[in-house]
Amino acid sequence: MSLFGRICLIACLLSPLPAMAEIAVLIHGYHSSAAAWETSGVSSILEENGWSRAGLYTTAGPVVQFLPAPESSAENQVFVIDLPSEAPIALQAGLLTMVLNDIQLRYPDEPITLIGHSAGAIIARTVLVRGAASGVVRLISVAGPNLGTERTIQALNATDVPWPFSYVADFFADSDYHTIKRSRHLLVDLLPATPGTYLGWLNVQPHPDLEYIAVVRGHNLTMSGDWMVPGMSQDLNNVVALSGRARVITVPVGHELSPLDGATLAGLLNED
Repeated sequence: MSLFGRICLIACLLSPLPAMAEIAVLIHGYHSSAAAWETSGVSSILEENGWSRAGLYTTAGPVVQFLPAPESSAENQVFVIDLPSEAPIALQAGLLTMVLNDIQLRYPDEPITLIGHSAGAIIARTVLVRGAASGVVRLISVAGPNLGTERTIQALNATDVPWPFSYVADFFADSDYHTIKRSRHLLVDLLPATPGTYLGWLNVQPHPDLEYIAVVRGHNLTMSGDWMVPGMSQDLNNVVALSGRARVITVPVGHELSPLDGATLAGLLNED
C-alpha cells in the first residue's frame, strides 16, 4: 500500500464514528388525535430539547400515508401517527405496525422509542407482543390503562339501552353518547384485566426484552392516578409479564397530556 493510502486508512480509523440518531414515535389515546401532542406543548418541548418533528402518518381505512415535516437540523426525530381512536385495539395496532415498518425501511439502523398516551400505550404493547416492532428498544407508557379502568364499565352500561328505548336515546342523546356507542369494541378491549378480557390476555403474553418506563399520575411516591385511570393500572410493574421490569416516574398532572409530560419525556429520551 502506498504512503498516501496508509495515511488515508489511518485517518479513517482515527475519525470518530457519526453518532447514531434516535427515533421516537408518539401514539395518542382514545378520543384524541396526533394534534394532542402539539396542543399540549409536548412536541414543542421535545423540539427544544433536540427532538425534531420529522413527520405525520395519517390513516384512512387500511391505508397509511406519510407527510414529512420541514427539514430540521436536530439529530433525533419524532414521528406522530393519527389513528382512528374509536377503533378496536387490534385494528389500531395493525396500522401502527405498518407505520413502524415504514420507519424501519427509511431508517433501518436507528433505535426506536414508542411513547403511548392512555390507550396508545395498550396499542404499543400489542404491537410489541405480536413481535412486529424489531427496531424498538424502549416503551414509555404515559397514564396507560394497563390493568384497564372502571370507566369503561360505566360507559358501556350507560349506553346499554334496550329496544325500543334505545331508539329514543339515539335520537335525543348528546354527542358523547354517540361517541361511546361507536367506541364499544374499543371500550370492551379496555375492560379491567380479568380472565377472558383482552387485557387479561395481553398482560400474560411474553413481552420483548427492552426498556419499559411507566409515567404515572401522582406526586412523589404516591401513585394516585387520575379521574380516568387508577395509579396501580398505570404502573407497568403490575402487568403480570412485566412485574419488576419497569421503571416508574410520577407526574403530578391530570390524565390529559401537559407541558410537564413534555419535560419528563425530554429528560427520559436524553438520558445517557
